[in-house]
Amino acid sequence: MVALLVRLRKLVALPRGERGLLVLAAVCLPLTALGLRVAAFERVLAALGRLAGRRPLEAEEADVARRAQRTEQLVCWAARHGLHRGNCLSQSLTLWWLLRRQGIASDLRLGVYKDAGRLEAHAWIECGGRVLNDRGGIRQRVVAFEGALPHDALQGR
Repeated sequence: MVALLVRLRKLVALPRGERGLLVLAAVCLPLTALGLRVAAFERVLAALGRLAGRRPLEAEEADVARRAQRTEQLVCWAARHGLHRGNCLSQSLTLWWLLRRQGIASDLRLGVYKDAGRLEAHAWIECGGRVLNDRGGIRQRVVAFEGALPHDALQGR
């Protein structure tokens, strides 16, 4: 009960814009995970692209990087404390969508790696050449697909 009250206080203390992003993340994460279960990846990606819009953010690079990092933290918080944790793909799609809604350009990366002899898939977001929702060494551990994402879906068409 005390932990819940602490979390509620932190939520109420967030600036209004961040609180809105957190709510959007908490709603989008389970919906994205559900969408991925019932529809093709390309359809989910295209739907998120259309819902995000295309307005570019006009801000300094440092401000864009700070906002992108803060958005990643809010998605992480929603995954830990929200209705659905999701996996790397649903979390990355949610983060990509929220960044795009803010006009922040980012790249959804998909790749594979071997773990105990099994081939595993992984997804993460890069913004301005920096990895957001994973450790920086991800590029050394995971072989990313190049050009595997449908261009129309990424453009929100």
